[in-house]
Amino acid sequence: MKNCSILFLVFISIFMAGQEVLNGQSLSGKVTDLNGEPMAGASILIAGTYTGVQTEAAGNYSFTGLKAGNYIVRFSFIGYETIERVVALNGDVLLDVQLKPMAVITDDVIISATRAGDQAPLAYTNVTGEILQKRNSGQDLPYLLSLTPSFIETSEAGNGIGYTSLRIRGTDASRINVTVDGIPLNDPESQQVFWVDLPDLASSVDNIQVQRGVGTSSNGAGAFGASINIQTRGIENEPFAEINSSAGSFGTFKNNITAGTGLLKERFAFQMRYSDLRSNGYIERTGSEHNSAFMSALYRTGKSLLRANIILGKEHTGIGWWGVPEEMLKTNRRYNPAGEYSDENGITRFYDNESDNYTQNHFQLIYSRKLDDGLSLHSALHYTRGKGYYEEYREDEPVVNYGLVPVTTGGATLWESDLIRRKWMANDFYGLVYSLNYRKERIEASIGGGMNLYSGDHYGRIIWMRYPGAADRDYQWYFNNGKKGEVSIYGKMSWSVYKKLSVFGDLQYRYINYNLEGTDDDLKNIDQIHRFSFFNPKAGLFFAIASNQEAYLSFSVANREPTRTDFKEASGDNEAIPLPERLFDTELGYKLRFSRSSFALNLYYMIYHDQLVPTGELSNVGYPIMTNVEKSHRAGAEITAGFIPADFIGWDFSLTLSSNRISDFTEHYIDYNTSDWSSEYKSRKLGTVDIAYSPSLTGSSDLSIRIIPQIRFHFISKYVGRQFFDNTMKSE
Repeated sequence: MKNCSILFLVFISIFMAGQEVLNGQSLSGKVTDLNGEPMAGASILIAGTYTGVQTEAAGNYSFTGLKAGNYIVRFSFIGYETIERVVALNGDVLLDVQLKPMAVITDDVIISATRAGDQAPLAYTNVTGEILQKRNSGQDLPYLLSLTPSFIETSEAGNGIGYTSLRIRGTDASRINVTVDGIPLNDPESQQVFWVDLPDLASSVDNIQVQRGVGTSSNGAGAFGASINIQTRGIENEPFAEINSSAGSFGTFKNNITAGTGLLKERFAFQMRYSDLRSNGYIERTGSEHNSAFMSALYRTGKSLLRANIILGKEHTGIGWWGVPEEMLKTNRRYNPAGEYSDENGITRFYDNESDNYTQNHFQLIYSRKLDDGLSLHSALHYTRGKGYYEEYREDEPVVNYGLVPVTTGGATLWESDLIRRKWMANDFYGLVYSLNYRKERIEASIGGGMNLYSGDHYGRIIWMRYPGAADRDYQWYFNNGKKGEVSIYGKMSWSVYKKLSVFGDLQYRYINYNLEGTDDDLKNIDQIHRFSFFNPKAGLFFAIASNQEAYLSFSVANREPTRTDFKEASGDNEAIPLPERLFDTELGYKLRFSRSSFALNLYYMIYHDQLVPTGELSNVGYPIMTNVEKSHRAGAEITAGFIPADFIGWDFSLTLSSNRISDFTEHYIDYNTSDWSSEYKSRKLGTVDIAYSPSLTGSSDLSIRIIPQIRFHFISKYVGRQFFDNTMKSE
């Protein structure tokens, strides 16, 4: 029945779209520059509809199946001024336009090198700033992007504020490359993005592109299944100031103020945002107090742009990463075991400062220059400083685990003590990214890369002990440092071979040097050195079947190094050292668009070698412990569609069906003898199993109804199928 319903939705999507072909008007023409040269790849959009096309190699475009009426048609091309034309369509219309080069360089050049273009043979979704602001009630970006295909968002607090994360096609956040204005955002060691350190970033975002699959070459951590490219809000031409406030359930309040000078003397501008965000969280004691600021100053001439961005973030969040025990789900779904202990009378209590506290500040200096007609240079220096800790109460901790001598008092030796500890992180991340971009006529090309350095200190201190003995306050029981350097270079090109066919090629080389030195929280030495060299080629074809139909095919290779936790957990065991992962990604897609409907189908097949998958165990800070598996794959179909059956109603939905499997999986486990509590390491072969955290069916729907021009209701629903915490497929 489920499969029949899915096939019915697909049929309806195609049928409704096809009906528009039977009757309708056409709009066609040619786009050229001021010299009369054809502009291949220019974008033409009809405002308020799903309809958009790109020009062919000869600069021609065509719309068919349009209803009679008045339309606003928008013509754009990176580096050229966007123009709009009002077209009265009462029959077939021919409209030629000429685009004028921009007098000044714009922010679009900053992100063009790392984004998929209109004719890229890749699966991607563009999310506009308008959509983001409509959804922005204070939740982190993973929740604002939750309606994009194959997307799953998670929240430790349960309400989308605080510690949040995401998965795309089952791929976890440590494999998803994230950039802001082309600058890498992923933490180099964990390869994660901690959105909690960037509260209310969405209020300073202009647009986002989410690429599924390997995607185009980017800066920073390797894209190993998806990438997210964020462009921050551009400078406004006129002075402005605004105050925004919102409130929600579980004591959630968001307030921010945004102001800007506008463009002064056509050269200078400054704008800023300050946000305060507070919530109690859905899960008990996961409340958060967050502050953030975004400041941007700009200076530009006719051919150059210099921009300085500062992003400041500070968070105080209650710990909730242990999850809710299964036995508590039926009686108290909000239960949180973090900070639980028993006092002298045996009464259960909770430590009131079981919390995570962190400050992260980003400093960016961006320079772009238009060198010649169609040629531009982009470069950026960046520096990120982060420092903070999480604090927790530990009951009956063996003092020898902290390098301490047991305390003797009253003739008794105390081997255990209650204590409060803080685990600190202090890190510096800095580097340079650059690209040389060319876009003219039939060719769009970029050469770019980056050089990044990272140094991160990890250490733990005890701030209180019931039986301190000789231990001083702020006694430090471990310290280690990780240093990571990366150099990458890429070259990519899209070439319109003839009016309907474009060829895409992308080559990237990455070199990584990672050193770990010191002792970890279990007092074990984790000294180790790792070096990696990766070559990541990509190629594809894009075919414009008709003005409203497109098809594409691509094949990409990606490689990824293990994270700090992966290496740390294998310290002292050479056979357990994790291997780098390799991915072969094939994408095949088809898109169909009309004025009031659209349909897209993307098929993917991702073959992994030595993929790191969760064992089901968590580290002491909530990270999944991983293991390499020789062969695994993800294969699926992504369906997206949209309809505007009437001017006041619209419906967008997405559906993903997938198979995510590991071949010949062997489970390793510890078998405990209940008679004497002895243990024995064992293994058993389970054959082909599902990959953990990878549901085979996901989908979302957004049905909107406009009551009056200023009010629109959205009925949003989402479905996530069954998934497993580990690879054994156990239901309990």
